[in-house]
Amino acid sequence: MNLRVGTSYWCALVLLAAGLVPNFAAWAADAAGFDADYVPTVLITGSNRGIGFEFVRQYSKRGWHVIATTRSPDKALALKELAGVNNNIIIEQLDVTDFDRIDELAAKYIDTPIDLLLNNAGISGGSRKQMFTKMDFGVFARVLAINSIAPLKITEAFYPHVRASRDKKIVTISSSEGVISGVTRPSLYFLRSSKAAVNMAMVNLALQLKYEGISVAMVNPGPTDTDLMADLPKKMLRPAPDSVADMIRNIDQLTLDNSGVLINPDGSIVPW
Repeated sequence: MNLRVGTSYWCALVLLAAGLVPNFAAWAADAAGFDADYVPTVLITGSNRGIGFEFVRQYSKRGWHVIATTRSPDKALALKELAGVNNNIIIEQLDVTDFDRIDELAAKYIDTPIDLLLNNAGISGGSRKQMFTKMDFGVFARVLAINSIAPLKITEAFYPHVRASRDKKIVTISSSEGVISGVTRPSLYFLRSSKAAVNMAMVNLALQLKYEGISVAMVNPGPTDTDLMADLPKKMLRPAPDSVADMIRNIDQLTLDNSGVLINPDGSIVPW
């Protein structure tokens, strides 16, 4: 941080506390001197299919630089085809449970500001593996590793990249299944626990990072036609393009004022 921005930064913190700087992120971008033709960058985990793939498609269409990560790039045929006709998409290998690879990728992009860090990768664990008295606790450990622990590790590794960007947003794909106040019957022990855990981690981060101008939120895609929801009847599911369009709209509206919330597809806040 240079002296001009650094001095102004601390002055703005005082003004922010007094309620005189309503949009700190916008102020920080101006103070850092981003060019008018600045092109934002999004890093998306779990980009090979479903919601993640649709995020890649829609952000690429908007003209953003997209870093699309997937565990097995060679098998991500649709993603490779999309990147082949869109030069603003870069595919990177990333298993979100491989902490060494996370750190390696963060080091590779250390000079790249990331405006939106999108923790999308997730698994359900399968309904049959999490039935009481028949639980597979090895599966539970993997669900927690991917859904709860990985987003926190990835956020920690890429936090400097987000801080250096213009938009400064960290978003995790959560679920209404992680909303404790909404539980009315027993179901999906592993998935629910993992989403409740990641929600709490992100609320902590929202409080931690607010005064650096970084907004943090969770977005709920609702029931969406993806592999994750394969057990549900198709008539209950929304097409992935519609679900992702709603989430992107909500991400666009994310500011420091609503940092730390879980947002429904219609933009309402979930009292989780």
